Amino acid sequence: MSRGFVKESDQEELPIIPPRSPLPAGETNYVTPAGHRALEAERDQLEAARAALPTDNEDERRRAATVIDGKLALLQQRIVSARILDPADQPQEEVRFGAHVKLRQAGSNQIQEFQIVGVDEANVKEKKISFTAPIARAITGLWVGEVADFRLGSEVRKLEVIEIRY
Repeated sequence: MSRGFVKESDQEELPIIPPRSPLPAGETNYVTPAGHRALEAERDQLEAARAALPTDNEDERRRAATVIDGKLALLQQRIVSARILDPADQPQEEVRFGAHVKLRQAGSNQIQEFQIVGVDEANVKEKKISFTAPIARAITGLWVGEVADFRLGSEVRKLEVIEIRY
């Protein structure tokens, strides 16, 4: 059949659903209790947005509903797979999931501070990094005063743990 006899609405491209933060294959989806609440709040917001879609333009409504449904499907996979780890239950003297960590780069007074959280909670502006981030992996299991070798390209930096809080 000639493309001339196909309705324009039948030729529309499928909307692109942005992916969630990557979780490496085989990795457990750890989240803090606050992170789990945030995922559930995001789900509630998406469901409310879907319910509030305008009804005056059916094509626009269908496209918007498709995007929301795609986001909800990805989000629901994360919620179902989430394993909640309460930072208060972690060994307080050791860097683990949920820890607020203060590091000093050896040979300088440069201090880095962040919390180790789940992949969906990570936000550099809020000083939250994913437990899958290379720096988090390098320091996990360390105690105050211990030093980690952190490879940054061809450079190896020594990072000293100077404070751990939960």
